[in-house]
Amino acid sequence: MRANVPSSSLLLSSLLFAGAALHAPAAAAQGREACTNGHTRLPPTVNLRVDNDLFGGQDQGYSNGIQLTLVSPNLADYTDDPCIPRLARWINRHLDALQPPQGFEQRNMIATFAQGIFTPTDYSRRDLIRDDRPYAGALLAGLGYNARTGDRLRTTQLQFGIVGPSALGKQVQNAVHRALGDKTFEGWDNQLHDEPVFRIVHERMRRFAPEDAAERRWSWDAVGHYGGSFGNLATYANAGMEVRFGLRLPDDFGSTPLRPAGENTAPTTHYNTGDRPFAAHLFLTSDVRWVLRDITLDGNTFRSSHSVDKRPFVAEVGYGVALMHGRWKFAFARYHSTREFEGQKQTPVFGSVTVSRAF
Repeated sequence: MRANVPSSSLLLSSLLFAGAALHAPAAAAQGREACTNGHTRLPPTVNLRVDNDLFGGQDQGYSNGIQLTLVSPNLADYTDDPCIPRLARWINRHLDALQPPQGFEQRNMIATFAQGIFTPTDYSRRDLIRDDRPYAGALLAGLGYNARTGDRLRTTQLQFGIVGPSALGKQVQNAVHRALGDKTFEGWDNQLHDEPVFRIVHERMRRFAPEDAAERRWSWDAVGHYGGSFGNLATYANAGMEVRFGLRLPDDFGSTPLRPAGENTAPTTHYNTGDRPFAAHLFLTSDVRWVLRDITLDGNTFRSSHSVDKRPFVAEVGYGVALMHGRWKFAFARYHSTREFEGQKQTPVFGSVTVSRAF
């Protein structure tokens, strides 16, 4: 989300990081594929994810989301290497509070830009629908790190932004609906008030796979995770598991785009990304959350607003397919969740499409 004053410096840093990450192809074009000290450069990655409940046959709840993620090269052993863009190295030196402790084999920095849109079920009502979830738009910008040693990973992300009219949820949803010839939602005048929001997310993951998985043409793995989020945007504890099976399974930490380290944002030991042959796999993922706060259900923190009686425990299951070739990766997923608040008419269902490219 875009925040007022508190997130302006964060957003500026994110934009600087974006420029640094996108500068990497020029360095590659100059023949600097090999970094100093004998290291081979793990290329930066750009991920674009689009979520929409229409993929699940609904138009309510978590109605739409879009997220752009920029992932740096490996920073673990050569943060002063000239192969790493100067702006990325500068930002890295000034993020001590988010950096993982020393000793990790691989570490990369991630920047995210995201918008989420939440609506009730009945699009035609202009009045406040008290027994359904509030209208809400959320706009976020964030920075964080993923750090890997062997089959273990920890990820920390700090996100700032805003919930309310300034998040432009109404404008974006209406523009998309009009472009598609669909009817627009009429109750946006009842959306949550503007409120700066933040959260810090931390998770730890462990990958389980056969010892010779990298040598197998067909293989499986499982990635367990636990962690939580703290902030007025969302506060919860969570845990879950993802299972994958397929052709030339990647050596990373999951393929579900809703995971903080999913979709190419976690360090991998595969450096020859550009030469990667076609690969594909299926994945099944689950997550259970104990939710203490969710501003899109509990309403504004510091002033009166629409809210509903949220359920403290929420479970989610997702399934999908990921396709990879060369520097490209595509993931298609569908998610089913238990009801999030008392009186919710339907269980939430939505789909997600993610496109990733390494540079």
